[in-house]
Amino acid sequence: WPTDAVAKDVSTSQYGTIVAMEESPKNDKLLYVGTDDGLIQITENATDAKATWQKVSSFVGVPANTYIADIHASNFEQNVVYAAFDNRKRDDFKPYLMKSTNKGKSWTMITNGLPENGTVHTIEQDYINKDLLFCGTEFGVFFTINGGAKWVQLKAGIPTIAVRDMAIQERESDLVLATFGRGFYVLDDYSPLREVSDAMLEEKGKIFPIKDAKMYLQKGGHYGQGATYYKAKNAPFGATFTYYVGDIPKTDKQLRVEKEKELFKNSSKMPIYDWRTIEQQNNELKPYLLFTITDTNGNTIRKIAKAASKGMGRITWDLRFDGGSVRLSKNKFNPLAKTRGRMLVMPGTYKVAMGIVAKGVYSELAPATAFKANALNNTTLPAPDRAKLVAFQQEISELSRVVNGTAHFGEDLIKKVAYLKQAALQTAAAKGDLMQQIIAVEKALDGIRFTFEGAKGKASGEEIPPQQVPLNDRLGSIIRPHWQSTSAVTKVQTDALAILKEEFTPVYNAIKQIAETQIPAIEKALEQAKAGYTPGRLPNWE
Repeated sequence: WPTDAVAKDVSTSQYGTIVAMEESPKNDKLLYVGTDDGLIQITENATDAKATWQKVSSFVGVPANTYIADIHASNFEQNVVYAAFDNRKRDDFKPYLMKSTNKGKSWTMITNGLPENGTVHTIEQDYINKDLLFCGTEFGVFFTINGGAKWVQLKAGIPTIAVRDMAIQERESDLVLATFGRGFYVLDDYSPLREVSDAMLEEKGKIFPIKDAKMYLQKGGHYGQGATYYKAKNAPFGATFTYYVGDIPKTDKQLRVEKEKELFKNSSKMPIYDWRTIEQQNNELKPYLLFTITDTNGNTIRKIAKAASKGMGRITWDLRFDGGSVRLSKNKFNPLAKTRGRMLVMPGTYKVAMGIVAKGVYSELAPATAFKANALNNTTLPAPDRAKLVAFQQEISELSRVVNGTAHFGEDLIKKVAYLKQAALQTAAAKGDLMQQIIAVEKALDGIRFTFEGAKGKASGEEIPPQQVPLNDRLGSIIRPHWQSTSAVTKVQTDALAILKEEFTPVYNAIKQIAETQIPAIEKALEQAKAGYTPGRLPNWE
């Protein structure tokens, strides 16, 4: 190559340049220096102006002059040090990661489990478990629980990308990654990895120790910042459960497909299944995990479902009681449908157990594990009696369940009455006064609907005076201030609750009487007249 083919001192690294330097956390006089020409220099009197250095230039299994990518001195033993080597400049993408137990005098390769072409760029060590190590490679991040004897990849949320540097945030046990291309990733609370062991992997399931959950009110949205305001996702709010699941039960379809593959491989006779069996196998629900949360009295306050998969995973409870509304997904049962919780629970101690539901049968995978929910002291007007506040919120939450449920029930009855009305008209044998009875019920239900909804104004938020405050509006005026509040209950709110109870009771009794007495009588008359089917009415058969 001609002399000016490469811009010297501009774009090329010079042999002898220090690219990695590490001071031992256990001995501030012990210093390691790695250079771009494949040398590691070691001194044990770094604080002396006349420090003496020992040079290591040969590493068994590593080509000579291989770039020293990173050096990490052990957090626990001053004799132990790790080094990562990068030989990509020679089209060699093998992982070179070594460990020394005698301050660099001799080295051992610790790459079992790393990909054959995944260059190692960086290495870190946990500050509590000396055998828990992390390494960043050309194709992701790996961890080991046995000091490097076996590496396992961390996959969830990490793309296939070069991890060039790592750091550990000790207060939260967070693993922080810097990747090629200006990417920045944080693995929140990796502490469960300290509990991983070969014995644990043989268990059916496990819930790892749970960090105390921080209770506070989340701020929603931002105003007036425009495109200048940067916002990244926080860790999920609530109590986060990290868990391990062993084998997952297989569905009948999976078992059939496995059997068919084996038969096909051996050129054996293939069984033929009837269409009904195939249909049932296709409709079988896949197994799912179920997390059951209980309070100090053993009362179940929330159940959370998640798709079942083998290995480690996480799920977060939002510290709220279970939701009041029930919705179907595409008119089908979906155990994984997300549910919105209601009011916040009390600060205190709770438990969570993990099980799996397969073929409709629940089996426990991990017993109940205790954890705490702690309220942050950041409330402007804190309620002097938090228990009284939560009791009030529970009361309005339960009333909301009943009021909203009754309103929806009334809507369903209105639809049902429309069918009854149509059936009475089309049935020749129906008595003449039956239509009048149905119309009377229809008017009563419409009056009940008006009690719930009122009359809406033409403009947004405008009410048409004079009118009684609709039940839904009165309920909303109590719930809205409490959905995001930890302040004491006001007299206005207690008075509004008392008024709502007083006004709702006769409405509830009226709709109950219609549903349990009047409509069944109409349906009985239609059945006697041999009317066509109407929703909710089973035809007589003797």
